[in-house]
Amino acid sequence: RISSSGFGRSFEERQWRLRVVGQLFLKKVRKSYGHFEVIKGVDLEVKDGEFVVFVGPSGCGKSTLLRMIAGLDDTTDGDIVIDGERVNDKPPVERGIAMVFQSYALYPHMSVFENIAFPLRVEKLSEEQIREKVGAVAKILQLDQRLQQRPGQLSGGQRQRVAIGRAIVREPKIFLFDEPLSNLDAALRADMRIELTKLHRDLEATMIYVTHDQIEAMTMADRIVVLNAGIIAQVGAPLELYHKPENTFVAGFIGNPKMNFVPVTCVGVDAIGVTISYEGQTALIPVEARPDLVGQKLTLGIRPEHTRLSEGDINIMVTPSVVERLGINTIAYAALQNGEPYCALLPGSAPIRVEQPMVTGIMAADCHLFDANGQALERRIDWRTLDLPASVTAAE
Repeated sequence: RISSSGFGRSFEERQWRLRVVGQLFLKKVRKSYGHFEVIKGVDLEVKDGEFVVFVGPSGCGKSTLLRMIAGLDDTTDGDIVIDGERVNDKPPVERGIAMVFQSYALYPHMSVFENIAFPLRVEKLSEEQIREKVGAVAKILQLDQRLQQRPGQLSGGQRQRVAIGRAIVREPKIFLFDEPLSNLDAALRADMRIELTKLHRDLEATMIYVTHDQIEAMTMADRIVVLNAGIIAQVGAPLELYHKPENTFVAGFIGNPKMNFVPVTCVGVDAIGVTISYEGQTALIPVEARPDLVGQKLTLGIRPEHTRLSEGDINIMVTPSVVERLGINTIAYAALQNGEPYCALLPGSAPIRVEQPMVTGIMAADCHLFDANGQALERRIDWRTLDLPASVTAAE
């Protein structure tokens, strides 16, 4: 999508775009090590220009899946298709991808300029083309004043930007990021999240990003792919996964602090929802009901930020074992009678103390409900309207 003259001129006009489009299909992709299957039949489509984030706990297969897309790991079965072409048998250099690793993987004896220029020298571009493209990338990443320095003279964030610059300068079809911010401190990670989001907007490039940090996923992704033990648990926009998780795994993984799970019993269903019972209290939860639920043990999900110290449709008494005061919020950690952890995210001035019983109220409209198999009963809300201004929602 950029002119054949290269990065330089189009960058000055602030209108340059990548020359190639990236579109990825994974079809029944599997990966086994001997008898141990790590990736268990993944189907996924990544559209041109999307920022897709793979998240999941350690060992779920997210980095393995990324390495298979890159060609660094062989595929046991299934197809990897980039721009309509099956690439399973192609080496990494011929797949049109560029990968940024957790470790910066920079050449310490080379300058920033030479580190970024390295893939262009491998392609035997002219010196003029190299200077033009490296200069444009350096401006994008705010490294133009550092080109003559070596990696040892740079901060962690600057080194990561050099690694990203080396990927950009190749003009790949797809960018792959394997936990690129995990070596940075918390403040720098926040800064780099912003920079990467701006970079994606400027490049309009297809990016696939692996992280175990759900904050990175929620703030950066167009869509999130939640992986669990080698399978996709759910794919969706960040707010979709937050407001309408399809199962208890996704519900417990997305959100910080994690969702509370409360054991309840179904005592009735109707056209409006499911009536549940908890310690002598009943409440009507607005979800899609099924007749077979009556009498079943269900799981009520409530996020800590949806608890309150005033009474609600359901009231839960707990005794905090730990109280964290963060200024704007206070977090209380406790346990239910069955031993399950329970967390309440309350205002910073909340009058609670350790080992002092408290009652938290929750509203039925804020609750999630899961059947005996951990599958969600669909909530009667439209998550797509929840991030609109109140005036727009009211007008609709």
